[in-house]
Amino acid sequence: MISFAAKLLQPLLHVLEPETAHGASILALRMMPPISLGHDDPRLRVRACGLDFPNPLGMAAGYDKGAEAPDALFRLGFGFVEVGTITPLPQPGNPKPRLFRLPQDEGVINRLGFNSEGHAPPHARLIARQGRPGLIGVNVGANKESADRAGDYVQGVKAFADVASYFTINISSPNTPGLRDLQQAAALDDLLARVLDARDVAAQIHGRKPVFLKIAPDLAMGDLDDIIRVGAARGIDALILGNTTITRPPTLREAATAQEAGGLSGKPLFELSTKMLGAAYLRVEGRFPLIGAGGIDGPDSAFAKMEAGASLIQLYSSMVFKGAGLPGEILRGLTARLDEQNLASIGDVVGRRARDWAGDLA
Repeated sequence: MISFAAKLLQPLLHVLEPETAHGASILALRMMPPISLGHDDPRLRVRACGLDFPNPLGMAAGYDKGAEAPDALFRLGFGFVEVGTITPLPQPGNPKPRLFRLPQDEGVINRLGFNSEGHAPPHARLIARQGRPGLIGVNVGANKESADRAGDYVQGVKAFADVASYFTINISSPNTPGLRDLQQAAALDDLLARVLDARDVAAQIHGRKPVFLKIAPDLAMGDLDDIIRVGAARGIDALILGNTTITRPPTLREAATAQEAGGLSGKPLFELSTKMLGAAYLRVEGRFPLIGAGGIDGPDSAFAKMEAGASLIQLYSSMVFKGAGLPGEILRGLTARLDEQNLASIGDVVGRRARDWAGDLA
């Protein structure tokens, strides 16, 4: 019944302006009865970064920016939920309109610009849910006008160390001018040194929380090599690949909307992000796990992302087009593939086609 209602709601949301529809979907989740739509299979469990994930599928940052509905997202089947991006001070983000659907391409363009309530409101919501099950990542970012962007990330780690299961350092949004410069080796080394030091200090009280780094999917290979080298040397726990892309594939059918400035996500991002994932897997050589994001819209793309090298996977944009039943569909599909191939664990497929996906980037 709940899944049927979700399917009815989807076309109604598409009548609304995209950002209004996003807010309505959060409200609908918060009103959702406490019924699980997920799928439990012990073969889907993943142990990574010192954490036990009930399955590899996570909700990516960007959907529940203010930590308003994580428990409802768990009931949809997600094995972990990443909230944010959250900046230290409240900021409105970029002028509206700033969110655009590409229905024929099943893609989304956003130039939200880290719209955020600041630390206090989402922290209060996460404090209020303490004691409930579920792994919650906190994606932290920097204020647009900050004079010390690395310091903003440090503030985020300090502020949420008592409630986060892990942190994601988001340096790859294309919608905050200059933010991607933090992916350059020297700036990244300084950022990670400060963030990880803050994490280790907070660990004395709140326990050690893994730190993930989220990067862009459209990096040059030399930059990817630098990021992996610096990340490994500093001891990051995982790499998320990747954020939205500033490129526009020539195959896009929504040509007019595709001209909007911002980051492109959804199905058009799958090939690029998965190729980069395969290349990263070959370069990382097992030093830390990878989290694959970008274009996952069903069991086939989820399975392919893991074969390319992802130990965990995340989605967001595809739910705009596929609805709230998608997580359960993906998990059931992963179980079916394990059955078909007589595999004991989803971990058995990780990276087995990385070289095929990397292609000329290998």
